[in-house]
Amino acid sequence: MTTLLTFPGQGAQRPGMLHALPAHPEVTRTLEEACDGLGQGLSELDSADALRSTQAVQLSLLIAGVASARLLADAGCEPDMVLGLSIGAYPAAVAAGSLTFADALQLVRLRGALMQQAYPSGYGMSAVIGLSLAQVERLVAGQFREEEPVYVANINSAEQIVVAGHENGLARLAEAAVRDFHARKVHRIAISVPSHCMLLSGAASQMRVAFDRVTVSPPRCTYVSASSARALFQADAIRDDLAFNMARQVHWHDAATHARERGARLAIEALPGATLTSLCRPVFADGGEAVSLCQAPLATVLALHSRL
Repeated sequence: MTTLLTFPGQGAQRPGMLHALPAHPEVTRTLEEACDGLGQGLSELDSADALRSTQAVQLSLLIAGVASARLLADAGCEPDMVLGLSIGAYPAAVAAGSLTFADALQLVRLRGALMQQAYPSGYGMSAVIGLSLAQVERLVAGQFREEEPVYVANINSAEQIVVAGHENGLARLAEAAVRDFHARKVHRIAISVPSHCMLLSGAASQMRVAFDRVTVSPPRCTYVSASSARALFQADAIRDDLAFNMARQVHWHDAATHARERGARLAIEALPGATLTSLCRPVFADGGEAVSLCQAPLATVLALHSRL
């Protein structure tokens, strides 16, 4: 049996998420390391006010992801594969042993700051539900303006496509999606930057420079990239994936399918997410399971791991 540990991206955050993590020695250790390494208290990261900052959101998701992985490992549930969406790739890399937690904290602090500085306001992301990729691509082409650009960002499933760009372009696209293409729903995601498109190419290049100052190691388990939807085994490939993923499209459905084809049978989503679990369930429907740590008791998750 092969276990895939998935790590959510921005949009999964909620106020108090770090304070709500399970009471466990590995969680406590993770929180203490984070506070010491960042020189910040938990309330400076996961309060409602703090989570208005892209940097605080990304740090909180990193910390929660690493705490989840350590909690599971302590209970004997080590992942055979890891897969993270956007910022989720960083705790995935830590869980795989490719990146130290201390280095990840500093890199993610920089990542969030670069993204926030590049687009402090007026940009974001919207999820389009009920349309195909081809239909969303037509919408994007019709609503694109040089001064108010929009781009296809995340291909999460056959009928869930995320678009990034200027808020005016997103508003026009949402209206056209429902009016002209009869989308079931279009909603803004709790992300204030235009991730996973060329708008963040400059910030990604700066991240790549920062990676020259840290050690990235070959993974202990299979690291699956949500950008390329392929397993990566070389340190340099993982370094490139982490540095540039903010500016590259997410191919979540293809990445989860690749993990399934490589033998994954149980997909466990790290705290505090549940969306990736809903996206993984159709992929794992035939003889597999997808479960979220925030929806199922730890004992249930461990029983599934033991049984499958």
